[in-house]
Amino acid sequence: HQRFVFKVPDGMPLEVAGPLCCAGITTYAPLARHVMGKKDQHVGVVGFGGLGMMAVKIATAMGAKVTVFSRSTAKKAEAKALGADLVATSDPAAV
Repeated sequence: HQRFVFKVPDGMPLEVAGPLCCAGITTYAPLARHVMGKKDQHVGVVGFGGLGMMAVKIATAMGAKVTVFSRSTAKKAEAKALGADLVATSDPAAV
C-alpha cells in the first residue's frame, strides 16, 4: 500500500536510511505517543545496542531526560555524548 512507502531523499546514503527505517520507526512510535510534546519526561532505555542507541537519540531530541540501563559501563562515554546517563549493574538479579 502506498501509505507504507516513502522515497529516500537523493542525498541520503542507504546505510543511513536503513537504520532510520528499522530502529528509527520501532523506537519513534512509542516515544511520539508517550513523550513528544510533554514536559518533564524521563525515559528509561534497557540496552544500548541498535534500538537503544536510536531510542536515546530520538528521546533526547524530544527533550526527555534519558537513562540507559546496561550490564556494563563499556558504552558510558557514548551514552553521555548522546545526552543520556548510563546506569550499569553486574548483578543478574537486578537486570
